[in-house]
Amino acid sequence: MNTLSAGIAKFEKGLAIVLIFFMAVFMTTSVLFRYFLNAPLSWVGEISIFLLIWITFIGGSLGLKYKSQASVTILLDNVPFLVKKVLHIIGHLIMISFLLLMLYYSMKWITSSGVSYQRANSVNIPMWIPYTVVPLGFACAFVHITANLTTIVKEGEAK
Repeated sequence: MNTLSAGIAKFEKGLAIVLIFFMAVFMTTSVLFRYFLNAPLSWVGEISIFLLIWITFIGGSLGLKYKSQASVTILLDNVPFLVKKVLHIIGHLIMISFLLLMLYYSMKWITSSGVSYQRANSVNIPMWIPYTVVPLGFACAFVHITANLTTIVKEGEAK
């Protein structure tokens, strides 16, 4: 599971770099067209929003992999190792349950008839394309959290 998680993380990092690069290029191009050529690009705002949403879900998944989310650890810092390990396992199981629930409902949402006929205003692409990042992000986060859980259970890591 750790190998799968590492592979997904490598792909997510590369994808995030590409998405951030294109977002910067599109925004810079939009500013140049608007102020120097006096010909604003109407589609850049919509595409930039889609790219930002993709970056957010991918970054959230990576944050869970590397345990970089904000946390209050006053309780965990003051309990014995075994209690800390049990609390980490319970926390990970709650996160896995939440991710599976959100994955189920996001897949149901993406495949609903309301989304399948919806199209973006400026670029006229089907909205299921930008919305696909929601279940993708939850699925990747599920893999990362499950890998972290197996590490905690097998190696006793409770940091």
